Amino acid sequence: MMRPRGMGIMAYAGMMALAAPARADDASDAAANQVAGLFMQSCIQFSGDKEGLRGWANKTGLTPLPADAQKRFLYGLPGVVFDASNTAGKFVLISEDGGSCSVVAATASGPCAVTNLEQDMTAASITFRVTGEKSDREEKAIEHREYVASRGEREWRLLVSTVKNAAGGQVMLTANRP
Repeated sequence: MMRPRGMGIMAYAGMMALAAPARADDASDAAANQVAGLFMQSCIQFSGDKEGLRGWANKTGLTPLPADAQKRFLYGLPGVVFDASNTAGKFVLISEDGGSCSVVAATASGPCAVTNLEQDMTAASITFRVTGEKSDREEKAIEHREYVASRGEREWRLLVSTVKNAAGGQVMLTANRP
């Protein structure tokens, strides 16, 4: 089973606290849309190209997290973690030196994030198929959905990790080049 390299989805539990919005379902859906969009713009575009990804992040105005916060996301692996938070929620972009790329939402609708990602990939003419779907062995509240995706000669292995909670929870999207 493909696992996100560098961090688990719960790595930043307690690190990012959000005030409950008036309509949690709307906010959770908006955050799901944002996390899928950020993933498409960053990880799908630059997976395997850490310099390209980091250049894009800097040009976009994303700022690196403080060193201690980066360590929580990287689990000792070399890389850079950018703050990508906006009015829709708290988000980070993780660029590992090995080329792996992840986007994490502090809270978002998992099913909506999956739907948005699949719609975005279809709109971008990316062919994909689900290769696995299972609960995490250690953290039963988390489920993983694995994909193989391609467009032309570009290929990705994708992992979408979500919290099993109808109200939403943490969401992590990871892309690796085979």
